[in-house]
Amino acid sequence: IQRTGGSYTGVSSSAQPRPSSRLLWWVKRGLLVVCVIYVSVPFMMRLFPDIIKHLVYSHRVRVPFFVNLSQPADLYLNHTVNMYLKSEQGISLGVWHTVPESQWKEAQGKDLEWYQDSLGAGIPIIIYLHGNGGTRYAIGYHVLALDYRGFGDSTGEPTEVGLTTDTLYLYQWVKARSGSSLVVLWGHSLGTGVATNTAVKLIEQGIVVDGVIIEGAYTNIRQGGAHHPFGWFYWKFPGFEYFFLDTMAENNVIFPNDENLKRMRSRLLILHAEDDHIVPIHMAQQLYEIAQSAQNSGNQVKMIPFSGSLGYHHNGLYKDPHLPDIIREFVHTLAP
Repeated sequence: IQRTGGSYTGVSSSAQPRPSSRLLWWVKRGLLVVCVIYVSVPFMMRLFPDIIKHLVYSHRVRVPFFVNLSQPADLYLNHTVNMYLKSEQGISLGVWHTVPESQWKEAQGKDLEWYQDSLGAGIPIIIYLHGNGGTRYAIGYHVLALDYRGFGDSTGEPTEVGLTTDTLYLYQWVKARSGSSLVVLWGHSLGTGVATNTAVKLIEQGIVVDGVIIEGAYTNIRQGGAHHPFGWFYWKFPGFEYFFLDTMAENNVIFPNDENLKRMRSRLLILHAEDDHIVPIHMAQQLYEIAQSAQNSGNQVKMIPFSGSLGYHHNGLYKDPHLPDIIREFVHTLAP
C-alpha cells in the first residue's frame, strides 16, 4: 500500500475480499434473517391475533384463481346458477345452486326462480361447506355450495360465529323452499366444524338435520392446529401451545367437533383418507367412537376410510369412483 499526501492511493490485490468470503457473509446474513423471522412469528401471533385468523381461514387464498364466481357457465356449469343471499346486515353470501344430473338439460337457460322452485321437487338437497382456502364449486349432485363471509366474492370477515350464522341462514332459506325434500349438511376440513356447529345450533331450536357428512374432520381446531403442517415447524418451540393454540382459543376459534357430536342426533357419515397429512385419521376414529357412544346406535353413525395407497390425502376423496354410490347409499338411509 502506497501512502501519498496523507491518504492511501492504492490497494494491493492480496487485500481484496475473496468470492468465497463474500458468499459466506451472505449465507450468514441469510441464516440470521431466517432465525429472526422464525423467532418473531410466535410473538407476532400473540401480539396481533388477526394473523391467526388468516392462517385458520386462509380466505385470502382463492382457488381456483382468476375465476368469475358469478358466472358458473364460464366453467361449463350450464346446470348451475349463482345467487347472493344476505345472512346479516352488510353480509352478502355467494352461493351456487347445482341441480341433479337428471335435470341438467332442463336447467339450461332457466332463471333463478326456476332453480328455487326445483328445491321442492322431493329430490335430496346437500348444503356443501368447503374448507379453508377453498371456494364454492360444483360437486355433481343437487347441491347448494356456500362461500362463507370473507371467502370467494362474499363480503365481510370470517369468524367462527359468523360462518355458523351464514350456514344457519342458508339452511333455513333452503328449508323454506324444499318442502319434504331431505336436507343434508356436508362439511369438508374446516367446514366439518361449521357443519357440526350448525347442527348443534339447530338442535337447540328443536330441529334435527336429516343427515350430516364430515370429510377430513378434526376433533377440534386446537388439536387440528397441533397437527397442521404449519405447526410442524414450531411444535418443539418453547411455548408452542401458549403462542399458537391458546391464542386461537382466546380469539374464539374452537370448532369443537368432538363436543358437538356428543349432542348431535342426526345420522352421520364420516369420510377420511388414511394418508391424510393435514388431519390424521386417528382424529376421525375418535369422532366415530364419540358419535357412536352419544347416539348409542350402530345404525346412526358410519365411517368409511379410504386406503392410503389411493393417494387421496386431505383433498382428494372426490376422485374416488365409488364416492357417488357411497353418498347415494347414505342419503337413501335417511328416507323416512
